[in-house]
Amino acid sequence: VQLQASGGGLVQAGGSLRLSCAASVRTFSSYAMGWARQAPGKEREFVAAISWSGGSTYYADSVKGRFTISRDNAKNTVYLQMNSMKPEDTAVYYCAANPRPVAGVSVTQYNYWGKGTLVTVSS
Repeated sequence: VQLQASGGGLVQAGGSLRLSCAASVRTFSSYAMGWARQAPGKEREFVAAISWSGGSTYYADSVKGRFTISRDNAKNTVYLQMNSMKPEDTAVYYCAANPRPVAGVSVTQYNYWGKGTLVTVSS
């Protein structure tokens, strides 16, 4: 499984960004997907997850109500829409895959990781 995240960049506080993650796998719809982030000097933390069907989603408390995870199984892609962004959202964002129907809410539950994309939120 290969994962490629894109869409990072510089945004002002209060602004929005949409991250995309394209998966190179034959059975994308068999994988729960997630997003995690790692700020400088901090551990990688869970951000959001979505079940293989897209019917269930999970969010870290710090992003609930501001971020939305979604997926398009026809395009082998998962998205993270980030609104009302804050400087503390600044981090490298990673997408991850878990070959199970239910999404994990811990970074330890994911088997495959892509290279990250940097998101910087200026105040």
